[in-house]
Amino acid sequence: MAKLQQRSYVLCLAFSVAVNLYLILNLYGHGAGGQWELSWSRRAAEEAEHVAAVPCSGHGRAYLDGLVLDDGKQPGCECNSCFGGSDCSQFLTDCESNADSGDPFFLEPFWMEHASESAILVAGWHRMGYTFSDKSYISQELERLIRKVHDIAGNAVTQGRYIVIGAGSTHLINAAVQALSSSSTDNFNSSSSSPASIVVTIPYYALYETQTEYFQSVNYKFEGDGSLLNLSSGTKRVIEFVTAPNNPDGKLNKANFQGPNSAAIFDRVYYWPHFTPIPTPANDDVMVFSISKLTGHAGTRLGWAVIKDEAVYQRMLQHTLISNLGISRDAQLRAMKLLNVVVEGGGKEIFEFGYTTMRKRWEKLKNTLSLSNRFSLQKDEPLFCTFFQKRRGPSPAYAWVKCEREEDVDCYKVLQEEANVYGRRGSVFGAEDRYVRLALIRSQDDFDILLHRLNQLVSKEDDSQPQTYINNVTTHEFLRRKSRK
Repeated sequence: MAKLQQRSYVLCLAFSVAVNLYLILNLYGHGAGGQWELSWSRRAAEEAEHVAAVPCSGHGRAYLDGLVLDDGKQPGCECNSCFGGSDCSQFLTDCESNADSGDPFFLEPFWMEHASESAILVAGWHRMGYTFSDKSYISQELERLIRKVHDIAGNAVTQGRYIVIGAGSTHLINAAVQALSSSSTDNFNSSSSSPASIVVTIPYYALYETQTEYFQSVNYKFEGDGSLLNLSSGTKRVIEFVTAPNNPDGKLNKANFQGPNSAAIFDRVYYWPHFTPIPTPANDDVMVFSISKLTGHAGTRLGWAVIKDEAVYQRMLQHTLISNLGISRDAQLRAMKLLNVVVEGGGKEIFEFGYTTMRKRWEKLKNTLSLSNRFSLQKDEPLFCTFFQKRRGPSPAYAWVKCEREEDVDCYKVLQEEANVYGRRGSVFGAEDRYVRLALIRSQDDFDILLHRLNQLVSKEDDSQPQTYINNVTTHEFLRRKSRK
């Protein structure tokens, strides 16, 4: 009898444990076979999948935060340049070829191939406070991944360096100017009370001037071309913007000013294997990078600075906190998710995809303009790349085009009127308007249309009179050829 009761107790206990385990697994979302069953996130996941599945004829995208059609339910398509209609299937023959903006859509196909790994779905109560649990404003995991990405790419020394996160590189550029020009800075061996001179090398990224003048201060003043700066007094403080690779011409610029009264801010947002050979890890005092040109997510607005000096780091950190009270937790989460994909497989996939895409575009553009006596490109100088372990040429984000004819003093106008191509004027970069910048990092549609228009323009060079852009049958032939690829 005692043994029977004992067996009954054991059976009851086993049954109770089994029931509790079943309830616990179901309570926390596990179903049969140990598979996770969606609960509160199901609706959001379905919405995301539904929007992502809208094809837009391959010439546009639908977005969760985008346009909605008249029925209030179906997401609308946002079409690429030169495409229209409700499903982006209509080719607009009168359209402008957009080679102006630097939206890095060239990496979009990579992320479509890595949809599941890069997707994010978070609860409505995710990170509602101002800080993380350790009272910091920066995710320690994000900082770890940033260091790891640089170690993989071999493009920057981060060991023993400080990292500041900002709302894109533009936020950090001004933070660096403020930090280096501060009257209390230890970076200058000068008792001068005059403002530090902010200088550049022409051609230069226009935001350096625009931002410096907008956030005017008694501590600094934009002086423009550094080669024209008068340093006869010997006590003048100089802060130099060094862009490597340079925007717009892709050169690996170096600092022109040395000595105790000089400091440099190295803008290295394009210093990735996508765009340039990596001959050696950069080891500058202040280096600025961004997620925009690494992963292509310009809209996430997240960048970082790698800094040697602790005092400069503290001042830059203070600037980001005062101006922005830290960086969006959501942006940091997305950046962390993207960088996790980047570091998988030692960064091989994204860097090879980016380099292959940009190199093909560069070669096609070079081949087209090599047939021209009217237009020329920046020089293409190969270097040994430590990431790819081979000698390779650049695959620049932009083409720096020069109009060679004496009468073509406004290259922007020439391309606009004769090819319906819109780039960015050379004067925007402090150079002559005989130059124009053409963006190569936009969508494949944008690049194909740009190349087609330039091919048409170059083919007309034998004509004695300047040509005005006219839509003709070759445009439709181009579209048909493109659809067959």
